Amino acid sequence: MPAKPRKIPMRMCVGCREMKPKKELLRAVRSPQGEVSLDTTGKKAGRGAYVCFNADCLKRALKQKQLDRALDAKLDEAANQQLTQTMQRLLTEKTGEGTT
Repeated sequence: MPAKPRKIPMRMCVGCREMKPKKELLRAVRSPQGEVSLDTTGKKAGRGAYVCFNADCLKRALKQKQLDRALDAKLDEAANQQLTQTMQRLLTEKTGEGTT
């Protein structure tokens, strides 16, 4: 009997609104204490929303307040800056660029 194909969990990016496999997306999470951060493991406790591994998608989600709505939190400018900087760092690590 052939093995049953595994179901791939799909999630929607809050920036571009495209459905993609969960493993291709980055999770933004609001902790029970109210702190918002990017979760590289996808296992942090709290309310989550997904965004593409793309700075433009994150920028669009922040500008249109989609991330605010998805996380049910009011993000201030400092939180937006912190999320943007974390995304840039993760993209640099992923591509291996900027190691000067």
